[in-house]
Amino acid sequence: MSRAPKVDHNLCKGHGICYDVCPADPKVYEIKGDPPRAWVVNPEACIECESCVANCPEGAIELVDIEEAGPRPES
Repeated sequence: MSRAPKVDHNLCKGHGICYDVCPADPKVYEIKGDPPRAWVVNPEACIECESCVANCPEGAIELVDIEEAGPRPES
């Protein structure tokens, strides 16, 4: 089963490191909002490299089953 990131918005500070280190194309993340947070916009693009998990200074990201990935931005 495919995995993708789940971001804990209680921990995420919106540094954008997850976006910067993500090698997927298209990017899995967008950084947006006020305060800024990482949003999972393309979970299906995740290649499960775990670069985002390893580089998040807040420890806010884990890889989960793709159905549980998120949060996704509201329309």
